Amino acid sequence: MTVVIDPAFDPAPSLSREVAITVATDAAGAGAVAVFVAAEGDLPAGLPTELNRDALAAAGFTGKKGQTLALPGSPLTVLVGTGKGVSTVAQLRDAVASFTRAARESASLAVDLRAVLSADGVDVAELTAELVAQAATEGAVLSRYRFEALKTDAKTVQLEKLALVLADEDAEAAEIGVERGLILARTASLARDLGNTPPRHLSAAKFADLVSAIGPDFGLEVEVFDRQQLIDLGCGGLLGVNAGSIEEPRMIKLRYVPEGSDDETPHLALVGKGIMYDSGGISLKPSNAMHAAMKLDMMGAAAVFSSMTSLRELGATTAVTGWLMCTDNMPSGSATKLGDVLTIRGGTTVEVKNTDAEGRLVMADALVLATEEERRPDAIVDIATLTGAAMMALGTKTAAMLANNDEVAEQLQAAADLTDENTWRMPLDHRYRDQLKSDVADLSNIGGQYAGVILAALFLNEFVDGLPWGHLDIAGTMQAESDDLWRSTGSTGFGARLLAEFATAFEAPAKDADES
Repeated sequence: MTVVIDPAFDPAPSLSREVAITVATDAAGAGAVAVFVAAEGDLPAGLPTELNRDALAAAGFTGKKGQTLALPGSPLTVLVGTGKGVSTVAQLRDAVASFTRAARESASLAVDLRAVLSADGVDVAELTAELVAQAATEGAVLSRYRFEALKTDAKTVQLEKLALVLADEDAEAAEIGVERGLILARTASLARDLGNTPPRHLSAAKFADLVSAIGPDFGLEVEVFDRQQLIDLGCGGLLGVNAGSIEEPRMIKLRYVPEGSDDETPHLALVGKGIMYDSGGISLKPSNAMHAAMKLDMMGAAAVFSSMTSLRELGATTAVTGWLMCTDNMPSGSATKLGDVLTIRGGTTVEVKNTDAEGRLVMADALVLATEEERRPDAIVDIATLTGAAMMALGTKTAAMLANNDEVAEQLQAAADLTDENTWRMPLDHRYRDQLKSDVADLSNIGGQYAGVILAALFLNEFVDGLPWGHLDIAGTMQAESDDLWRSTGSTGFGARLLAEFATAFEAPAKDADES
């Protein structure tokens, strides 16, 4: 008798969900319609005549940002508070998300965006028809996301139709924004699906199979490396972390080559941490809520892969190579022990002083491999759920960003601002470098008690061979414990949209004189 403990299911259900989004001149046919209401000033036209500020206040609605009030009727009218008004893309995305959650029983929605574009004080560079339509699309689709692939009785009403009401002269630009919004929402939803999938259902080998199956559909070349190939490559970091597991490791290499690419085409490398489940290894984590969330320790790899599925459709003109370093980190009789020394690709030896500082070990192999490419990248960016210190420093809304190059940092920040996936640049302070010294190896994998974010980044910086490099530590932002605007409970997919926008707009940093 065969007992199936991890029944087959679609690990990327978002790819099969379709939402019809149209640019229209009215909201006819929608089940629910959004009306944006500021905290001060005249109420929008078209509301029932008996509604005034006093009546709304009596119902608990003042127009405060994020407030909603549903008015019975057909269609359902949902008032959405906007505070001082909508003046940025991020505020609009949030407002549409608030509406979509309030209208949770409606599969067909409409949002009138004409007043947003014509409001007093609007920065026309910030709120173009294209950006407004993109933000509204993202806000609606991402806020209705729910991972229910393993539930026998799914409850969420899927969003089927969204009408964005705009003037005729804005329709063409808005349709471009809708298309980009759908691509980026799908990108984030795919990353969320991967993060939310239980570790038994998504091992390193199963992740590699999935990437191999769907990557080519998005114009990606996929190459998978198994344990023996990793041994042949000398990837001691990934192999050392995998040593305690019965599951084989995988390194997944992705290539996106834009049409017409030549030797002058910019080249970007993306490295993602893919710890499919992190028990901490011999340095076992306490059995608490954070331990239970460690299926999300592969969110860096999920973000890299998901972002790269968008590049062809977004028209990215940069060649991108992705490196997904995948294994689980388990305790057993064969697991790496404290005091063991691992040899990273390229020969650097690392003393393991804490097996729960494993992400930097697997990523070090990939960073070295990226520098060894026949056509070296113009920049490398890695992304990882790397340190609890990042969460302690910045909480759950902002990721830590470090870089050895200001141009890379500025481009990452621009993508973070555009997607509202917030980052805060922290210093790559080399004064702490001595804490990574080892008495028996070239490096230790941890330093002292403090500056954990910086020490982890300094460790990674050792392996980029001086190339322009940026690092995103997304440990704090990897999940939402409850629904938060367009961030749904569970995996946030943080970094997928950010990397997609970053790679699409990427410009190679200026080379130093000795590099040219």
